[in-house]
Amino acid sequence: MTKTLDFITVPPETETAPQGLIVTLHGWGANAQDVASLSPYFSLPGYQFVFPDAPFPHAYSAIGKAWYDLRQENMYQGLTESRQLLIDWLQSLESSTGIPLSRTILSGFSQGGAMTLDVGLTLPLAGLVVMSGYLHPGAAKTVKSSYPPTVIMHGRLDEVVPLAAAVQARETLTSLGVALEYHEFNMGHEISLDMLEVLRNFVVNKIG
Repeated sequence: MTKTLDFITVPPETETAPQGLIVTLHGWGANAQDVASLSPYFSLPGYQFVFPDAPFPHAYSAIGKAWYDLRQENMYQGLTESRQLLIDWLQSLESSTGIPLSRTILSGFSQGGAMTLDVGLTLPLAGLVVMSGYLHPGAAKTVKSSYPPTVIMHGRLDEVVPLAAAVQARETLTSLGVALEYHEFNMGHEISLDMLEVLRNFVVNKIG
């Protein structure tokens, strides 16, 4: 396995220093290129974007990646390794980009959303954005004095990650005292323009 994560960087469209950093984690079987293609739709021209590839090959796709296995016989295999890799990599971004974690938003879709909650609640980030994600079993058990503000978004018609997973995450995070925004949309398992608008507004409110 690689010692660090491969990633795609999209610099700000402006010539000034980045206002902040947006990191987006792809879902199971996708890759960094998939989510990087959405960067124009974030409508945050003053921000730098980073899109990492998950470290493991996907079982059913030659170009897909996985943060861990989701097949029943190997469920969650690789999670421990991916968690540590992602934490180390996120912490290294401060020195490589010059942007502190306090001006970094961690976001993710589906399995990437689950990794966002898993790792993001442990770091001093500006905020977390979870799109069609879920909590890992036993996640968010550590009680801290403060957590990053968090947005959870989910489709009511999601056939891959049921809406109940978002409701459970909302209840768990609320019980921990996380400052939480929660949004449901009439859609399936996807990243919609409505979601990206919520993300943009959240970023502007938290960072500027």
